[in-house]
Amino acid sequence: MFVNSNGYNLGVREDEVVVNDVDLPPWAKKPEDFVRINRMALESEFVSCQLHQWIDLIFGYKQRGPEAVRALNVFHYLTYEGSVNLDSITDPVLREIPETYFIRDPYTFLLTKDFIKAMEAQIQNFGQTPSQLLIEPHPPRSSAMHLCFLPQSPLMFKDQMQQDVIMVLKFPSNSPVTHVAANTLPHLTIPAVVTVTCSRLFAVNRWHNTVGLRGAPGYSLDQAHHLPIEMDPLIANNSGVNKRQITDLVDQSIQINAHCFVVTADNRYILICGFWDKSFRVYSTETGKLTQIVFGHWDVVTCLARSESYIGGDCYIVSGSRDATLLLWYWSGRHHIIGDNPNSSDYPAPRAVLTGHDHEVVCVSVCAELGLVISGAKEGPCLVHTITGDLLRALEGPENCLFPRLISVSSEGHCIIYYERGRFSNFSINGKLLAQMEINDSTRAILLSSDGQNLVTGGDNGVVEVWQACDFKQLYIYPGCDAGIRAMDLSHDQRTLITGMASGSIVAFNIDFNRWHYEHQNRY
Repeated sequence: MFVNSNGYNLGVREDEVVVNDVDLPPWAKKPEDFVRINRMALESEFVSCQLHQWIDLIFGYKQRGPEAVRALNVFHYLTYEGSVNLDSITDPVLREIPETYFIRDPYTFLLTKDFIKAMEAQIQNFGQTPSQLLIEPHPPRSSAMHLCFLPQSPLMFKDQMQQDVIMVLKFPSNSPVTHVAANTLPHLTIPAVVTVTCSRLFAVNRWHNTVGLRGAPGYSLDQAHHLPIEMDPLIANNSGVNKRQITDLVDQSIQINAHCFVVTADNRYILICGFWDKSFRVYSTETGKLTQIVFGHWDVVTCLARSESYIGGDCYIVSGSRDATLLLWYWSGRHHIIGDNPNSSDYPAPRAVLTGHDHEVVCVSVCAELGLVISGAKEGPCLVHTITGDLLRALEGPENCLFPRLISVSSEGHCIIYYERGRFSNFSINGKLLAQMEINDSTRAILLSSDGQNLVTGGDNGVVEVWQACDFKQLYIYPGCDAGIRAMDLSHDQRTLITGMASGSIVAFNIDFNRWHYEHQNRY
């Protein structure tokens, strides 16, 4: 809205300056900065603590009367609700008097036609004050700043002298951990970190909520001595590996990576692709048994992605293939199948077919909130589709950014793409390149924090790095691990980062994005 991107002729000002893009204040280098910084300000804790006062002024007890006068909140009387009803002026004489205002004495005048027009112009040009909804002060909103003064509370902005690494969990199998899914919400039947290895051995590792400070929701003293992740007993005891091993044959040319797997939000099912028969399959994590085979592509399925889940566990699943297309499917949380109808689970139909790539699809991300699917092929630009199948635009990377490998999209509409040889780009959802960088690592996993402000990366160097997503400013480097990173995920509270390692182990890191929050650094 701040850019005249269509080149419309908007005229010339009195000082002969051509009206074009909106002039921004000095603190905003580009329109995206202006929006981002305003958004940060409006969502800040400082504003949260003042929000009730704004409500009092606009809708509340300070809108009218003595309180409005004391608050310097008085406007022209015609802007207030009920102050004038133009339709009630029915006297034809009043509407026909041609003279200007006729003043009888210094205090009174006749209501003339011109005055009625003036009233109408006042209302049309200056607007109207909203209805007064409250006659008592509005209570303040609870916020982290208030919580800081409560005893035994989780302090959002409190510096925690915690070690970077919480724990390392080594699986008996030395196969690289190529997928990590941390579905750790307390209301789940089994809050867990589900891991899948290169040899397609999965583990349901129970999650213990020990990260919260004393007094935080979900904290219990009997868990205080536990580590947050407990190894799957069937793997630890080597007693039920047959319930954890996917034995169905995959196509030999498929390289097993994080994109080959999706875990449902309730940890009960794993979706796996790469099979020779051009299907992807659904397996129960409880029994390891195959529950559904889904066909639809003309060649081997190379990647899968899941959107955020709705209430009930429903979500979108996207499959990408060597046939250069993507299919959008619907996962029913109620029936635990792809598709809406359990009676036709053998032959579910995709919701949409997404076309436009010229090569094998290698990475994809889907955001239900935005209604978008962003995908990358082995070569060429990434494409943005709607979930109804319409191709919106291509995201043309900078020079030498030709081979996309990883994609992460935030609900704010920013898309981070990793290309081969350490190159990153940040695009707006409108296709504008906002930032780019090049790092000296072969990155294998990227993820965005829930607010889209921070980017976490890890790769063959075994180093986890945290970046500011908008401009790729480096915020933190964790101690290096002794093996490469293959996969990553964050716990539901954004406090623990779990990485899957090439050595067959997982590492849990303490992470607190508030450490790098502008408000924490500048105000508290």
